[in-house]
Amino acid sequence: MSLPDRKVTPAILIGALGVAYGDIGTSPLYAFKESMAGAHGAGVSAHAVLGVLSMIFWSVTLIVSIKYMLLVLRADNDGEGGILALLALVLRQIPAAGAVRRAAVGAGLLGAAMFFGECVVTPAISVLSAAEGLHVVSPVFTPYVIPLALMVLIALFAVQSKGTAKVGRAFGPIMLVWFVVLGALGLWQIVRHPQVLLALDPLHALRYAATEPSKAFFALGAVFLALTGVEALYADIGHLGARPVRTAWFWLVMPCLLLNYFGQGALVLVEPSAAANPFFLLAPAELQLPLVLLATAAAVIASQAVISGAFSIASQAIKLGFLPRMQIDYTSKTEAGQIYMPLVNMLLFIVVIVLVLGFGSSSNLAAAYGLAVASTMIITTLGVSIIARFKWDWSAGRVLVTFVPLFALEALFVAANSVKIPAGGWFPITFALVLGLIFTTWKRGRSLMNQQLKRSGIELQPFLKSLTLYPPQRVEGSALFMTLEPGYVPHALLHNLKHNRVMHERVVFLTAISRNIPHVAPPDMTEIQDLGDGCFAVKVRLGFQDPFDVTSFLNVLARYHNFELVPAETSFFLSRQTVIIGDSSPMAAWRRRLFGWMLRNAQPASDFFRIPPNRAIEIGTQVVI
Repeated sequence: MSLPDRKVTPAILIGALGVAYGDIGTSPLYAFKESMAGAHGAGVSAHAVLGVLSMIFWSVTLIVSIKYMLLVLRADNDGEGGILALLALVLRQIPAAGAVRRAAVGAGLLGAAMFFGECVVTPAISVLSAAEGLHVVSPVFTPYVIPLALMVLIALFAVQSKGTAKVGRAFGPIMLVWFVVLGALGLWQIVRHPQVLLALDPLHALRYAATEPSKAFFALGAVFLALTGVEALYADIGHLGARPVRTAWFWLVMPCLLLNYFGQGALVLVEPSAAANPFFLLAPAELQLPLVLLATAAAVIASQAVISGAFSIASQAIKLGFLPRMQIDYTSKTEAGQIYMPLVNMLLFIVVIVLVLGFGSSSNLAAAYGLAVASTMIITTLGVSIIARFKWDWSAGRVLVTFVPLFALEALFVAANSVKIPAGGWFPITFALVLGLIFTTWKRGRSLMNQQLKRSGIELQPFLKSLTLYPPQRVEGSALFMTLEPGYVPHALLHNLKHNRVMHERVVFLTAISRNIPHVAPPDMTEIQDLGDGCFAVKVRLGFQDPFDVTSFLNVLARYHNFELVPAETSFFLSRQTVIIGDSSPMAAWRRRLFGWMLRNAQPASDFFRIPPNRAIEIGTQVVI
């Protein structure tokens, strides 16, 4: 049974609440407040309240329920979701070279970079919004809002190295309580002021846009905050399955979110001053402090979801060749997707703390939120439209009728969020541009380096034949040479022959190839070629979600090819390249220097491939690019 068709059980549904819905589930903390009373808020007139609520309702219905739940979740890459998984799936539907492919790769990388922008803003705005509930409890607590937010964030990032398996089991029940409380608080206000249900009529949104076009346009930037987290939903189908995510949305999450938004609207209709913080004012005074504590717990869960997503996307980017090697720790013995990346965690922590201290409030941060998510949404729409046309065999007319309106709506959200660029929207753009530069520099630099190695390389089979004329001394044991280019002599072998004048009895040339699919089945993972005289060429094909662990490679070789290598008894030879800046190159000198710096600071291949440290021998090689 494929993962998206996994049977739906109560335990899986509760797990989906804890993993997938933390981000969008905490949007009521700030979305309606910013729509009403933010820097570009609509105001607190009845006309504005009903218009904004109508926009929220229909945006959630069209974007989340129809686009993501019914369309995007179908576009899984062998059960995996997320922007890079979608990119890999799209690349299999289009020509192997040309402008279309380059555009698709560029769009996918931009989407991934924007996703990282969301990953740093979400913890900051979620935790700050929850802590700001202390304002409502008592003004006495105001000086403690930022210190509390910082303490929560420090604790959150400090425990990442422990893994989320144990903590994750508590997430689902907490989020179940959170959504029930959201729905109950909203329903209480709706019962008291049922006239708010008039906002279900889309004409209220249209009339408001017609009579107050400027305010409605600016308010769209805040309305969009109700949709943040949908990309995380898509990314989470890999370990949850699409059916549990859909079921949880339609039966619990969507009803409770909409009840809360309408409850906040009902409150503001009768008490306009409540627009300053309508979420916490939904609760009676004696329940506001417990609600702050529950909201903080929900914000932590929302933050955990995007931090884990950042680890996953960074890991995929490394294995697809867009980032240099970094340390990846697998925190679960059974779930390959549960990983921890110390460098990514540290960088996220630094940026999140800078955002909290620099922006100071959730209202200020709201200006930085939205543009990254809206841009990623558009890229997802374009990607899924390609899948619908070529993989699902939809007619061109059906694709246009379905996706053009969605694209137009999301383009409107991008435009509305763009007006916030001077107030903070510049941050995700700058962040994405820096990451995009890193992605493309690493990919291009690796390509140039591999081309140079190939041009100056020696073909493997003729070289091995030449050794029969003047055979080197053979020593006992096995040697495994990691090589970037199959069919060419590794520089480590040349250096070993030059300096030591010996070869092992059994020599294996291993090339690890990352494919644009999530997983490769073990029977298809390895290919072995007998080159004669005790030499073998091995290709290992891996998906971007598979662990790059040399021990697992060797286990597959032993099982499916009856070819056994014991890691503790094998010498592993690796080449470590150093870049020398040449006189001419298709890549600018400053980018080549950046690539060289990244190459020098990349995690050693021996660590990345988890080679036993006392069995690895690294030999340096200089490459001019």
